[in-house]
Amino acid sequence: MSPEEIETLFTRDDGSYRFARWGRPLAPVVFGVEEETLSVLKGAFEAVVVLADYKMAETDPEFGSNCMIFFMRDWAELLDVPDLGKLIPELDEMVSRLREAGANQYRVFRFDEEGAIKAAFVFICMDAEMAAQPAGDLALNQVVQVMLLWSEGAFRERSPLALAGESTILRPEIAGVIRAAYDPVIPGAAADSAHALRLFARMEAGG
Repeated sequence: MSPEEIETLFTRDDGSYRFARWGRPLAPVVFGVEEETLSVLKGAFEAVVVLADYKMAETDPEFGSNCMIFFMRDWAELLDVPDLGKLIPELDEMVSRLREAGANQYRVFRFDEEGAIKAAFVFICMDAEMAAQPAGDLALNQVVQVMLLWSEGAFRERSPLALAGESTILRPEIAGVIRAAYDPVIPGAAADSAHALRLFARMEAGG
């Protein structure tokens, strides 16, 4: 990928550049799926965390679980989740907005004092489009999108996944960005587009 292509992955719709990666080990928990799907999601987390040369934990000292993934059939189901309103301010308004937009996924991030990710809340409404995806593809897609603060349009036109024969894999260039983003020399957060040049340099150095 060119520096300009990397830059677009973190340039938001308002034109601002904003990059963030996790600043603490991931401690994920999943709600609303069967045991079989749960194991698929766990495998996806483990694979992407290994790719990033990062780490996971059983619990987070501040949140208990710092990466919560909710699956549902209708957005209104979120209103019945105990104490979710304490974690997501203006939950009612968010649910109304997502229903009106016909959205099928939404992510909310929390950041530490340095700007790195400290928590993420992922909401997936299983409409026909989502239900048609193989569980492995759905899991990998969601884990990739929670590993970094991608721009809204990063995967609007093209999925982070690709077919390799009969298997679905993470696109090599996206894997390269994730690997570079978690290099210790890269800061946990950045708001200057020159940061994309640093990612490009780490990708080049890593082959």
